[in-house]
Amino acid sequence: MEIERKFLVNKALWGWHDPGEATLMQQAYLSSVPDCSVRIRIAGNCAMITIKGRTKGISREEFEYEIPLEDGLEIIKLAKTPVVIKHRFVVEYMGFDWEVDEFMGDNEGLILAEVELEKESDHPEWPEWIDREVSGDRRYYNSQLAVNPIKNWI
Repeated sequence: MEIERKFLVNKALWGWHDPGEATLMQQAYLSSVPDCSVRIRIAGNCAMITIKGRTKGISREEFEYEIPLEDGLEIIKLAKTPVVIKHRFVVEYMGFDWEVDEFMGDNEGLILAEVELEKESDHPEWPEWIDREVSGDRRYYNSQLAVNPIKNWI
């Protein structure tokens, strides 16, 4: 079960922060309907296939498997969506790992942070560079950013 909250990052405050090393990620969707999405992700020298169920609140079923990189590079060509490209930083803050994604391409300028939780009732303290929560806003789902990038609606 994946339980996560999603936030917009304040670019000015993030710019003063040293997040450390980033991982370049490319991901696209083989299927993306409300009940189930199937994603292929290339992150550095690793490939993953992920199946996610329908979101209920801030939770959803998630199944993720590492696959050979060569397979991932071929499978991503079969995607039904454009490839989303981003740099991911992982920042530990007050006992939680925050994954911060700086998007490129058609989503250039967008910076999102996600924090995974043990239970929905967890309320981690926000780092100073968090702007506002967008957990329930489907526009910020990566599957939606693939087909309706931020350049189309800002």
